[in-house]
Amino acid sequence: MQEKIQSVIDTIRPMLQADGGDVELVGYQDGVVKVRLKGACSGCPMSQMTLRNGIERLLKQELPEIKSVVQA
Repeated sequence: MQEKIQSVIDTIRPMLQADGGDVELVGYQDGVVKVRLKGACSGCPMSQMTLRNGIERLLKQELPEIKSVVQA
């Protein structure tokens, strides 16, 4: 499952990196994905919107067994 999640995250990373940020997979347990936003994303006021409307939405779309994405 970690590999599937990482694969989806890898499709998102170039968009974040283009704005000076990045995302790192921290872990997965019981349907909850833990990620760490890095670079410009770590202090950005829009980071929660990026997390919910970008990362979480895409992960749930690709992997329906995911319940939520939280910041570690």
